[in-house]
Amino acid sequence: MDPGAHREFRKYTGDAISTLSWDANTGTHIPFRASVSHKHHTWAKTHFSNPELFLQPRTEKEIRLIVNLARQCGKRIVVVGSGHSPNDLTCTSSWMVNLDGFSSIALENSRELQLEVEAGIRLYQLANELEKRGWAMPNLGSITAQSIAGAIATNTHGSSLMHGTLSQAVVGLTIMLSSGESLRCSAMENEDLYHAALVSLGGLGIITHIVFQAVPAFNLAWKQEVVKTPRILDNWKTDLWTRSEFIRMWWFPYSGRSIVWSANRTEEPLRERPHSWYGGWLGRFSYELALYFSTWFPWLTPIVERYVFSMQYRWEEGPAGSAVQKSQDALTMDCLFPQLVNEWAIPLEKGPEAIQRLQTWLDGDKGNKSGIPFSPKGIYVHAPIEVRVADTTVQAEKPWLDQSCQTGPTLYLNATLYRPFLKNPPEWERYYNAFEWLMKDLGGRPHWAKNFISTSREEFWGMYPKMKDWVELRDAVDPHGMFANDWLKRNLLGDEDDTELTQIKEQIGKT
Repeated sequence: MDPGAHREFRKYTGDAISTLSWDANTGTHIPFRASVSHKHHTWAKTHFSNPELFLQPRTEKEIRLIVNLARQCGKRIVVVGSGHSPNDLTCTSSWMVNLDGFSSIALENSRELQLEVEAGIRLYQLANELEKRGWAMPNLGSITAQSIAGAIATNTHGSSLMHGTLSQAVVGLTIMLSSGESLRCSAMENEDLYHAALVSLGGLGIITHIVFQAVPAFNLAWKQEVVKTPRILDNWKTDLWTRSEFIRMWWFPYSGRSIVWSANRTEEPLRERPHSWYGGWLGRFSYELALYFSTWFPWLTPIVERYVFSMQYRWEEGPAGSAVQKSQDALTMDCLFPQLVNEWAIPLEKGPEAIQRLQTWLDGDKGNKSGIPFSPKGIYVHAPIEVRVADTTVQAEKPWLDQSCQTGPTLYLNATLYRPFLKNPPEWERYYNAFEWLMKDLGGRPHWAKNFISTSREEFWGMYPKMKDWVELRDAVDPHGMFANDWLKRNLLGDEDDTELTQIKEQIGKT
């Protein structure tokens, strides 16, 4: 053993790093891949942080070394993937762990169409690996930049009443606890930890491996059409959400119209998607520039949005494009540029009421017919407001912190506000307060990774029957508080600071 191993990091780890990094089996020191100058930000640059150490392990031994050192040195750990969560869930001033270098295929079960993957693999990498085998992911959200662990940690979903959330395809996982112990979890093994870790919020440990259930590869024939929004609301309870396997809606409040996108499996040959006006550099730049000017002159926003709608789609009702694509290409979309995102889950049957009341409020709300106790004066919003669905009742047992509805189909309403050239639109906080008030009034729960701003710890506890179980299990598997990050303490755990980690830090401070 070299007593001087990793001496450049002793300022952060003390002498323990030399002892703990020694691997007697190989006669070498385990690598400690750390940076001391990393500056973290979310994809949308909504939040920033400067972690003391930014660590990128490539093996399970390296991950365990980080965990053991953090425990001995009284450090907290936050795991980050792509940073696509627009809130500050991934921010820390302590140790930040990124698993991009831990993203290989660990095991293949061709008979069951299952892959065990290292948790840092991004969704697009997983989709590519599945495609090589003639397999596919059964369901996807709008993007594939996230790591698989990050996607399930925050309960990523797609848009289909024939599918639940992405975690529905996770049949097993391995999690490393703050003790350095690794536990395999599934519906048959460590069941409680499995159901808690499927929406872990990074608070239980480091998920190192995931067993993913694939399906045979399939193509999707999709189409989109312009429909006047009132007609959609009239047909809400007919076959609107069940006529296709995958379906979603983009609501444009200033145009009186929506886009309904639907897709079904097909044997047809591939056919490219139509040209997107704001998919090209000129359309994208001009849209962002127009939105930037509207931050100074907000009354321009409805004009900009109506113009963009006419350029991207068409004003008349009817077909607005179609294609046949591989499933992973058809289900994903271009998110354009940085944005604030506020998504809530409400019962599907309350969709028309939600849309009508929010539309009334955005239109000026004379007489306060919407019931929303915030003034709409001076509020101008961006389009579209995304409308998606899922039915998690198809899952055998839901993750404990699954925000979808417990007894029936779920509607996800997503109030997106672009940040043109990283400038927030005016009055965005009042808009989000009003939107969240309406969602709560309709029995909603916010997406864990989004920019909710008004939900208190007490409200979260009231929303989730399993919250007490989740917190108690969290405390049991992480008595050191190593994974109790600032976001969790602020939103779920409270400010109590009586963990073993605190005691360790106090002892270190006395020496």
